[in-house]
Amino acid sequence: MAFVFQGAGALDYAPCHYAGSRLAFRGPERPVTGCYLACLGGTETYGRFVPRPFPDLLEAELGLPVLNLGCANAGPDVFLAEPALLALMAGAEAVVVQAAGLPNLSNAFYSVHPRRNDRFLGATPRLRTLFPEMDFTDFAFTQHLLHSLASRSPHRFAEVLAELRRAWLRQMRTLLAHLQGRAILLSLGAQSPGDPFALDEGLLAALQPFCAAILHSAPPFGDQGLEGMFCTALEVPAARMLPGPQHHRQVARALVPLIRDRM
Repeated sequence: MAFVFQGAGALDYAPCHYAGSRLAFRGPERPVTGCYLACLGGTETYGRFVPRPFPDLLEAELGLPVLNLGCANAGPDVFLAEPALLALMAGAEAVVVQAAGLPNLSNAFYSVHPRRNDRFLGATPRLRTLFPEMDFTDFAFTQHLLHSLASRSPHRFAEVLAELRRAWLRQMRTLLAHLQGRAILLSLGAQSPGDPFALDEGLLAALQPFCAAILHSAPPFGDQGLEGMFCTALEVPAARMLPGPQHHRQVARALVPLIRDRM
């Protein structure tokens, strides 16, 4: 079988905390004195279902502690609300910032949970005016909300999507500014022209002046899918949406020379 079904506790993520934050990151905890590197992002950076995510592989190759600051379903809002974490990132020798998806951030139309950015908290008056027929108490997650809006009225949804793109660029620029242009921006996943939430070349190019480099890493040709991932049968659909070990190795190989050039 191409993947391994394991019990719920088969993969120990050794959760830890940094800089007094309530956010739980993948451990074991690394030292933050002396030289260290940092990788921040969402579920992909965290490495859910993967024994050795790319931050661990970077650590082995570069010989320096690498803080895995991946946070499940995180958008830029998570990190911008944590000044101590921003200071920790600014103190790193090099920083990799995963470009998070569009839906998971507060904007002019709706707000999200400050630590679980995929959780929809509420619609603003502007969204209620745009979609007066919608009952927003039915929604708990941003993806469910947005797909429902798109299905209800593609024309009106286009206004929401345009605002999401503006808000995402604004928040990502603010986050990258805290790192003084030193960050390597990492975009994961295949380009999906039909996906309205895909991070297209235009969005990423708009961030070029605010970072040291941009790396786009699509799933490798011949990707073995779930091979080497640790998940239960119920977790298979979620695992299929995330990078597997082969993709994490590809990301690490591509990042190593970019990081070495900046150390």
